[in-house]
Formats: sequence, structure tokens, C-alpha cells
Amino acid sequence: MKISKEKLEEFKKAAIEQDRLAKESFLKLKEKVFNSNSLMDEDGYPSDDALSLVQVWHHSDPKGLFDFIYHLWNLKSFGWHSVNGGIDEWTNSEIEETTTRYYLSTAGWSGNESIIRSMEQNVELWEDVWVQSRRGGHYIFEVKED
Repeated sequence: MKISKEKLEEFKKAAIEQDRLAKESFLKLKEKVFNSNSLMDEDGYPSDDALSLVQVWHHSDPKGLFDFIYHLWNLKSFGWHSVNGGIDEWTNSEIEETTTRYYLSTAGWSGNESIIRSMEQNVELWEDVWVQSRRGGHYIFEVKED
């Protein structure tokens, strides 16, 4: 089955429009969540609104996602480290200076684990930034600057 050029252009336009609408919805939710001051619940865990925002965070702003979840992350001194460039520990290949590598560990805290689960539900963004997961709640992500 061959798709005509016209049909292919129609699909492209529809995909671009869907992405535009998704970004618009994300920005509205982001504004609502930020304005509500409801990032954390009364027990100090990420709120449902904050986790929902992570789930729909637009793929065009991965750095913004990590800036956002940094404020939600508990036990940062143990479970949050980022570095620009360097050497990949597994392949011994060089990581460009324009790439930020995030090393996150949940430390077994269910709030951090909820953040990771919300990130996993954001499939398009997860596929762009996820590098590695290890037993014990350890994750590596990379964000490349354009």
C-alpha cells in the first residue's frame, strides 16, 4: 500500500496541529498548577496536580521538566546530581558539553517514586531523555541542548 503525497501532507498537518494543541493544553495546566501554589500536598508529597503536570509536560522542554521536578524531589543531597558533558561510564565515550546528564535516586521515598512513575507515563519525553534504570531506584537521564 502506497500513501499519496497529498495524504502524507494531510497526516503531517494533523500531527503538527495535535502537537500544537498538546502544547497549548500543557501551558494552560502549567499556569494553573503554578498559580495554585499546590506543588506539594499537606504531607510534603508531590500533589496530584504536580504529578499530572509531569505526565503531560511538553516534549519540547525537557530541561524545564528537570528544573520543575528538582523542586519536588526529596533528599536532593543524596538522590540528585547533574553534570554537563563528561565520559559515559559504560561506553567510555565522550558526552558533549551541551548535554546535561541527570543522576537521580529515589532513596526509596514514595514521593520521588511517584515522580518517576509520572515521568514514565509521559512516553514521548521519557523516550527522549531516559538513558538507564537500575535496581534500587537509580536513574540516568540526558537532556541535549539544541
